[in-house]
Amino acid sequence: MTTVSLPWDRAAGLMLATAAGDALGAGYEFGPPLPTDTQVQMKGGNGFNWAPGEWTDDTSMAVPILQMVAAGRDLRDEEVLDEIVGKWLDWARDAKDVGVQIQQVFGRMEARSASAARVAAGQVHESHGRSAGNGSLMRTAPVVLGYLDDPAALADAARAVSDLTHYETDAGDACVLWCLAMRHAVLTAGLDVRVGLDALPAQRRDRWAALITEAEERQPADFERNGWVVQALQGAWSAIVHRPATDASHLRLALEAAVRGGRDTDTVAAIAGGLLGARWGASAVPAEWRRLVHGWPGLRGGDLVRLALHAIDPQHAADAERMDYAGWGDLSALVRHPFDDRVWLGAVGALDKLPPEVDAVVSLCRVGTAQVPAAIAASNRVEVWLIDQDDPAQNPNLDHVLLDAADAIAALRAEGRTVLLHCVQAQSRTPSVAALYAARHLGVPVKEAFDAVVAALPNAHPKRFLREAVLRLGE
Repeated sequence: MTTVSLPWDRAAGLMLATAAGDALGAGYEFGPPLPTDTQVQMKGGNGFNWAPGEWTDDTSMAVPILQMVAAGRDLRDEEVLDEIVGKWLDWARDAKDVGVQIQQVFGRMEARSASAARVAAGQVHESHGRSAGNGSLMRTAPVVLGYLDDPAALADAARAVSDLTHYETDAGDACVLWCLAMRHAVLTAGLDVRVGLDALPAQRRDRWAALITEAEERQPADFERNGWVVQALQGAWSAIVHRPATDASHLRLALEAAVRGGRDTDTVAAIAGGLLGARWGASAVPAEWRRLVHGWPGLRGGDLVRLALHAIDPQHAADAERMDYAGWGDLSALVRHPFDDRVWLGAVGALDKLPPEVDAVVSLCRVGTAQVPAAIAASNRVEVWLIDQDDPAQNPNLDHVLLDAADAIAALRAEGRTVLLHCVQAQSRTPSVAALYAARHLGVPVKEAFDAVVAALPNAHPKRFLREAVLRLGE
């Protein structure tokens, strides 16, 4: 995942962070607000017996939308909406959890079609007098990826997908606002949920502007009815704006704050995750979460990233089985880390001749879907979004990514794993992260660590921007 440039990282982050927020909140759903010092973990469990890192119905319902967008389909096309509805119905047959309102809609449908879904949604509204649950906002993130170049079309598509199950205008309005905010974040790295107000009917803009202001003045836990789409949006925005947005750690801190708000924790965190991921990128999602995130239909976080990249560029090679590095020179480097003999350092060619004891891989360059040997469990593979270019725009989260990669090695080692750390040629990224790991986790002075790692690798020549960052972070 490492040779692409912005807004690739942010586009991929939109989906990955949605799923991460969803999985983080799954273990706390229906619970009360938590104290601000409570540690939040991706623990799973709860009433639906989620596995750690398993996403819920929030992301599961987003997957068919993402698949359609990745295939270049227009979500305003009735046939496309028919296909999405059909996929939802298939999923719902044996899903662990289907939201109450959506389950009622599916139960009233007389055909597998978008029109039947809209009719059923209207009937549910008439029977209850309201239908503005948060179930369409929770799944709306992938809509953005099909319309980055057309905000008007994005607003139309967001409302069209919402209307399939949610009749009330609040639900559609919320999806329009959040989608336009996510688009703005992907394109500009800005956080502004007000950018979509003009896309709403004029008579509803002032109300939504006041609701956004209220979210900024209150805490996530104050929105006790966050199963209602309005308070779900408010809770998500509150969690985002009340945490310092100074660096990539904002993503983690704000998602944890969303979960501490209590009640519909998975959905509020999933909603927040879409906007946070669009702002900070996939590279800001902690490796400890990326290792775990998975869900229906047998996908993992990396699969969501690949689909997202295809959504914005159908020619993207994200799903290639092997990345072709022919012509890159010597790819055979493979040595033991000078300060930890259960960490191997190598080039990408090492994946084809792994030492038998290696059972975990940390990749600092792009790898194909079948390039890491199948014997390495998916949860023991970490792909790091680190671009080997000294343009700061290519690595806006550089410090976070370097520290996260070093910490990922340490976490795998703490589990008793033997780790291969590699990039393409083991020239720049591999020695840099290896030195930071030694300084941060093995107590080796950082300059000593750097010198020893460079001496051990035959072609090592770290780029200045990486060397300077590691020397600074390793002090």
